[in-house]
Amino acid sequence: MTGFARAKEDRPTPPEVYNWRVYAMALVISMGVLTYGYDSSFIGTTITQKSFQRDFGMDKMSKKELNDVSSNLTSIYSAGGFFGALFAFFSLELLGRRWTVILSDIVFIVGALFCTIGTVPSRSLGLIYTGRLLTGLGVGGIAAVSPIYIAEISPPAIRGRLTGFFESFYQTGAVIGFSINYGIVHNLDTNDSNAWRIPMAVQLIPAGILALMAPILKESPTWLLKRGREEEAYQVYSFIRMLPADHEYIAEDVHFIKEGIAKERAALVGSTNATLGRVMKGAARESSLKGMRNRFLLVFLMFMWQAWSGAAAINYYSPTIFTSIGLTDVTLWTGIYGVIKAAGSIIFFTWFIDKFGRKWPWIISSLACAFCQYYLAIYIAIGHPETGVPQSASTVAGGKGATAMIMIFGAAWSFGANGLPWIISAEIFPSSLRSISGPFAAMSVWLWTYVVTRALPSMYTSMGWGVYVFFATCLVCASIYAFFFIHETKGLRVDQMDELFGFEKRHQVGAPAAKAFAEDDDGETTKAKVVKSEVV
Repeated sequence: MTGFARAKEDRPTPPEVYNWRVYAMALVISMGVLTYGYDSSFIGTTITQKSFQRDFGMDKMSKKELNDVSSNLTSIYSAGGFFGALFAFFSLELLGRRWTVILSDIVFIVGALFCTIGTVPSRSLGLIYTGRLLTGLGVGGIAAVSPIYIAEISPPAIRGRLTGFFESFYQTGAVIGFSINYGIVHNLDTNDSNAWRIPMAVQLIPAGILALMAPILKESPTWLLKRGREEEAYQVYSFIRMLPADHEYIAEDVHFIKEGIAKERAALVGSTNATLGRVMKGAARESSLKGMRNRFLLVFLMFMWQAWSGAAAINYYSPTIFTSIGLTDVTLWTGIYGVIKAAGSIIFFTWFIDKFGRKWPWIISSLACAFCQYYLAIYIAIGHPETGVPQSASTVAGGKGATAMIMIFGAAWSFGANGLPWIISAEIFPSSLRSISGPFAAMSVWLWTYVVTRALPSMYTSMGWGVYVFFATCLVCASIYAFFFIHETKGLRVDQMDELFGFEKRHQVGAPAAKAFAEDDDGETTKAKVVKSEVV
């Protein structure tokens, strides 16, 4: 694995640590995220198939009834995702990371089976609704656990790359969902029930692979140490680091985690053996942990900036732009846009995330995406492109530029706020609060997605091209926010995050991010000087 760029090591690290086992575990965990991306892209086209609407009596519904059913099939999945993330809190704390992944996958598989079987003879949507609810619950749990699980097993120098598999697999799943529907629309009779059964059944493939590969997963050493299962933690570390259990590097890892857990609990409730309930009560009343509460606020706001980036608006209007300049196969060009996003995510999160970090990619991406949206606003305001209406030469020329901007937006968005909030939120919390922070991050995503999805149609009606000005301005604000309040976390161990965010009363607002560890001339590491800062 030496060909990949990685962050500066937090201490001299044996080369065995960067081995195939930790990559394999991260890939298996991320397989569940493939279902998340797939489900986000396939359902819209699938439920509009003639055979689906015929088999479930939707072809005899009024327009209002049809809109209600379509809305319900989308919203019940979102509700499932929100509550799946909420329920994951209890599972993460009581059962651990590994079993949370397994149980979430089982729930998803049952839901996917319900969606695939359907109740065609009675033309009832009951099983479809149930299936969508269960797949949402499963995806919600997977989204809550995957980033923190991967972060806890990853060596600090490649943690960004491994956690970045989350976003790469999400985008890949979305492209697969598009490709399946594209192939069906162009090669299969949409009056055939297979036109909707096949996309429903494909959900089972990544979920089934995850189920088959689950035996190679090991429990998070951090969770084991929290539960007092130290011997098992040493064994897991030995397996995933490919080092003897008594190796000094493993002993250091265990020491860092145990010391961090004890410090967190002692600071909160005065006891190193505090339960989670006591820890949370202590966090609620301990004013010196303002930096801890600020981490939760940071996560909430990061996903807010992600949702208000305008990516949904690009998806909404791009078919009109493509049609206005004479691109007849709009679906194909929409797919190309998805492929660009997926390829950009895979390239950045595999090769560059641990080299360039989190802060500056976010800033650069936001500004580039803002420029693209400002261009789209100007083009729509001046050119007035409309589907099915002949366009002037200047409008067509502007439309080609708009198409280029859409593709540039996809490339720039792929390495910015699209995936970075998941990575940052998985890194910055102490082990005592991981069972809360993971579900909180996932619930924030579902909440903001719901808000934007509900608001976007009304925004288009009332604002027109001004929607793109609004989103572009949000992106500029997001870059400013990132400059002041998103700190560089690449290469830092989890126990160093307390120093970065300020585990004391004294804070310096807007201070620059930490310098991780520096090496002396003789190769020995010295503890970095971490500038303590507060996120407001």
